[in-house]
Amino acid sequence: MRLHYSDSLPERVGFLLLPRFSMMAFFSAVEPLRISNRISGQPLFEWTLFSCDGEPVTASNGMTLLVDQPMGGGLDLPSLAVCSGFEPEDHLSRALISWLHRLDQAGCALGGLDTGGFILAAAQLLKGERVTLHWESLPVFRERFPTVETSDELFELGERRFSCAGGAAAMDMALAVIAKRHGTKLAVDVSEQLIHERLRSRHDQQRMTLARRLGTHNRRLIEAVALMERHLEEPLSLADIAQRSGVSSRQLQRLFEYHLHQTPRQWYLSLRLARAKRLLTETDMEILAVGIACGFASSSSFARAFRTHFGCSPRASRSDCS
Repeated sequence: MRLHYSDSLPERVGFLLLPRFSMMAFFSAVEPLRISNRISGQPLFEWTLFSCDGEPVTASNGMTLLVDQPMGGGLDLPSLAVCSGFEPEDHLSRALISWLHRLDQAGCALGGLDTGGFILAAAQLLKGERVTLHWESLPVFRERFPTVETSDELFELGERRFSCAGGAAAMDMALAVIAKRHGTKLAVDVSEQLIHERLRSRHDQQRMTLARRLGTHNRRLIEAVALMERHLEEPLSLADIAQRSGVSSRQLQRLFEYHLHQTPRQWYLSLRLARAKRLLTETDMEILAVGIACGFASSSSFARAFRTHFGCSPRASRSDCS
């Protein structure tokens, strides 16, 4: 999945499957390559599956896949994608880091599907690179690796690194590679075989527009929610949000209650607490640091709001709360 490739065909791609990897992202990356081979009538791509120990790997959906070999070999691979899902760093080891560095030194382009970027960042292989991840994982990644440049693009294709947001975005990345290597017509033909509406560029949005998510086209309300989503760590006052959205505080109150059936304060607080829950369950950040990252001035105010919203303390949420 590297940006450029000029060696002999078939182009070889490695996939490292980590426990609880995203099956959707993996299949979305592989199937376009398989179909391009069939439509073109020649082997344009081939792939090798790795696991840490050579044993079958169970995905997050409970299905188990056989692999071709354990990690350690494949040093002549042009590219390798790390496929992971929930809690990717649980599977980080010295042996894995060492293998990834040896691949990098051998000229292999390294990438991540879904949360694979966590592994590459933890292995210190993203210095000077830009990475994208699933929109839900991006805030956690930014807190965990603040020096790594991130984007909210569907995918990133570079000379040394590549990444995608997971899910169908892996398909978009594979189609972009096919188009770059073998022409847009083949990529379109593959896309139609997949019943994929169109060739999406990396700049397409990961998420639905706010209008679709909120179920309204009210411009003032959409602007207010967008302001809230952009200011979770340092919350704006509701008066400031109203002013920036071009309405009075009272009008803001009415808009939220009519369209979203919550007050602006309730909506804003729920956004901050949802982010806090992700940070608690997906990172090892201190509880106070999580609270501060979500706009709470003290651990007590954070714990009180969290317990009221989720029915358990922040500490308990790491093990007992679903």
